[in-house]
Amino acid sequence: MKQISAMLLAFGLVFAAALPASAAIDVYEFESAEQEKAFQNLTATLRCPKCQNNTIADSNAELAKDMRQKAYDMLSEGKSEQDVVDYMIARYGNFVTYDPPLMLSTIILWAGPLLFVFIGFTVLVMRSRKTADKQAAPELEADEEQRLKALLKEMEQQNPNNDGKVK
Repeated sequence: MKQISAMLLAFGLVFAAALPASAAIDVYEFESAEQEKAFQNLTATLRCPKCQNNTIADSNAELAKDMRQKAYDMLSEGKSEQDVVDYMIARYGNFVTYDPPLMLSTIILWAGPLLFVFIGFTVLVMRSRKTADKQAAPELEADEEQRLKALLKEMEQQNPNNDGKVK
C-alpha cells in the first residue's frame, strides 16, 4: 500500500511540474507562407517596450503577447508589414523599433554619446593644462633674479671645485 501511494505521489509531482511548460506556447495559423514570414519578420524586428532590449518574439511579457496578437490580427486582415510597424509606433512610440528615425525628439539619442565624449575630452584637456601650469617653475621678478645670480656667484667663489653645480 505504501508503494502505491508513493508512486501516485511521484506521478502527481511530475505532472504538476510539467503544467507550466505546456502553457507558454503560442500557436498561430496563417493563410500563406508569405504571411507567416511577414509575422516572423515583424516579431523579430519589433522591440518589447517592457523588456527594453528583447524582441516581441523573445519576450514572455503580457505586453509582448498582446503585440504579437495584434500583429497577427492585422496581418490576417490583409495589412502590410509597414502598416503594422506604423500602428506599433503610433501606439508605443519610436522605441519599438531598433532603429529610431532622426527627428528633433530623438536627436539626444543620436548626439548624446558624441556630446558626452566631447565634453569629457575637453574637461580632461583643461585639467591637464592647469596641472602643467602649476608644475611649471614660477617666473622671477627682476630683483629676485638678480639676487639669485648673486647668490650663485657667491657660492661659486666659495667652492670653485664644484664645476658650477650647486649641491
